[in-house]
Amino acid sequence: MKRYSAFSIAREALRNHAGWTRAWAAPEPRRRYDVVIVGAGGHGLATAYYLGKNFGITNVAILEKGWLGGGNTGRNTTIIRSNYLQDASAAIYEKARSLYETLSQELNYNVMFSPRGVIMLAQTESEVRGYKRTAHANALQGVETEFISPEQVKELVPIINISGPRYPVLGGLWQARAGTARHDAVAWGYARACSAMGMEIIQQCEVTGIRQKDGKVAGVDTTKGPIDCDKLGLVVAGHSGVLAEMAGFRLPLESVALQALVSEPIKPCMDVVVMANTVHGYMSQSDKGEMVIGGGADGFNNYTQRGSFHHIEETVRALVETFPIISRLKMLRQWGGIVDMTGDRSAILSKTPLEGCFINCGWGTGGFKAIPGSGWGMAELMAKGHSPLTESFSLDRFREGRFVDESVAAGVAH
Repeated sequence: MKRYSAFSIAREALRNHAGWTRAWAAPEPRRRYDVVIVGAGGHGLATAYYLGKNFGITNVAILEKGWLGGGNTGRNTTIIRSNYLQDASAAIYEKARSLYETLSQELNYNVMFSPRGVIMLAQTESEVRGYKRTAHANALQGVETEFISPEQVKELVPIINISGPRYPVLGGLWQARAGTARHDAVAWGYARACSAMGMEIIQQCEVTGIRQKDGKVAGVDTTKGPIDCDKLGLVVAGHSGVLAEMAGFRLPLESVALQALVSEPIKPCMDVVVMANTVHGYMSQSDKGEMVIGGGADGFNNYTQRGSFHHIEETVRALVETFPIISRLKMLRQWGGIVDMTGDRSAILSKTPLEGCFINCGWGTGGFKAIPGSGWGMAELMAKGHSPLTESFSLDRFREGRFVDESVAAGVAH
């Protein structure tokens, strides 16, 4: 792998940039690998990377039916935080947040992590009580958060209207070390590092079947031919139920579209991330000046990557009251992603009824922030058969009734 640095940029500038090599290889699949990961999004690539880095397992293929990072990894609003109420959630998200802090240096690829801070607005008395409870829980978990006053919110976000008639700001849960990162760059950085370890990333390669023998995974059938493997990781977000059916089991989740939009670019006016869960909208400003806005998931199951107009209208209408400055902005573009939602709105990182087959899914609306922690735990689970980070997120919890219910605990799962 050619190392990126200021010196290499200067050197290539003098050579008309003729010496750059491909960031990752584009091989044809081999007949057999030790491990096959299905899904070349952030979670799949991170799983492969930590299999190699932490356990020396590098005979790995990452299969992607489309293009690398073309699913939810490239379609989210890039928020990174770890101030969750449940201990298991806080542990895996804080692991991810801490890994994000040094990810650019580790991967030798700028993922543009920006620890600008995240405020979750309390706009009802119930939210005030809930966020204060979360702040106390975070203190016990070792996650740095605090509940701040409306005046402190206004100081951090001068453009906000804290005295709205319907949704006044009563305070906020503030995590100063949370922030954002460039979603594409996270996928590209992991892909480059995986390729450098000898792993093979195979794009435009759709899995059409999962083969098994005596209750154990034997390989996959793909549009580029059959591939054998000893272990199989399914990391395909909204299409997890489809792959699970191929493997002979069912998952307790449903797939819906979650959408977002960006405004036309404007001058810098907000340097933190603001989440308003009462109105179900969240907003930050990108490096290009666009206001990045996210809202709620569609109310019906679907596999579209577009979303629906009424959610845009509802989200923007509610945010305009809290941020009057955005009322005259034009929408630049809008998109959707397919999110996989479990009943307790928490992820599944687990062994499956098919021996040698593991699954990572159910991140719902909060998957991007978890990518490094998810990959770390999933790699440990696949390599050793057990991981403290994933123990609470096994499939067994739905049968045993030990839910990690962030939707009830926090009112919102992202």
